[in-house]
Amino acid sequence: MPSLALSVLDLIPVRTGQRTAQALAAARSLAVTADRAGVRRYWVAEHHNTLSVASTNPPVIIAMLAAATQRMRLGSGGVMLPNHASLAVAEQFALLEAAYPGRIDLGIGRAPGTDPVTAWALRGGLGDADVVQQFPEHVQQVIAFLTPEGATLQIGDHQHDVRATPLASGAPPVWLLGSSDFSAQLAAQLGLPYVFAHHFSGRGTAEALALYRSRWAGPGEPTTFLTVNAVVADTRAEAARLALPFQHMMARIHLGRLVPPSPLMTVEEALAAPAPIPEDRFAAIAAPWLLGTADEVAADLRSLAARSDVSEVMVQPIAGAYADEPLDHTPTRERTVTELTALLS
Repeated sequence: MPSLALSVLDLIPVRTGQRTAQALAAARSLAVTADRAGVRRYWVAEHHNTLSVASTNPPVIIAMLAAATQRMRLGSGGVMLPNHASLAVAEQFALLEAAYPGRIDLGIGRAPGTDPVTAWALRGGLGDADVVQQFPEHVQQVIAFLTPEGATLQIGDHQHDVRATPLASGAPPVWLLGSSDFSAQLAAQLGLPYVFAHHFSGRGTAEALALYRSRWAGPGEPTTFLTVNAVVADTRAEAARLALPFQHMMARIHLGRLVPPSPLMTVEEALAAPAPIPEDRFAAIAAPWLLGTADEVAADLRSLAARSDVSEVMVQPIAGAYADEPLDHTPTRERTVTELTALLS
């Protein structure tokens, strides 16, 4: 069978009893494991004001993980551009590229990655419409600032040259991320690589990829891959148990402010907790996830990749932890990565 490249998406979950430092240590351990296993790229997300997720600042985390690894690419899945000034994002990733040349990806998204109040605070009081409608322009600004030549800004009667870093020898590739048709069309129009967030709900992927490929206006060929939630265990039943904490977290996100925030449950807590939403809706959350033995999940990944005509899949290893497991690493998540990489390469 042809090889299928495996990549990893990490939200850096924070579970019951775990401190931020321990969650970051667990992410470092997972990244080192992934690097040794032969994973192609490792991306971290951006989320704010969430007790169950520690990935608030992708550039800082990428620097930490890049320093601990040797060969795989590190990137953002993604930086939520409406929360940041374009030049600040370009400067951060220009420095990362200078420090770790050829190993950095800049994935950009349009969503806030948080609740409306926190988004308002991140954006200096600007409303959602104020920044989202400028998203295409800001993406192009980031790309221009990242180039060795920089960008020329026209302010009044004067032109000003602005560079993200003084003497860049290269720039990280910019990827657009999305969960709707908007980013697929924009990525095609700008000739950028694109990733649809299949791991969100498992719906709309084929349509978004078809739209991206049909509207492609850039040089070369369109570049894309899939994201998917997965757990590897000895049995499908055990994989489903390990996925329960993440399933509860997603259900609580659907409820929004109706439930108090909390860290990610342990497996024991998730097994004992009633479904926070009707059982049919709760079960539907996990329906698109790939849960089972390594052979079963690898076969499902190959099938999904073939249907979508991609040669790379990005797995979010969502396995939870039992209460007596270590706080500074997550063996169940590391197992998912190592066993799938071995079977797919």
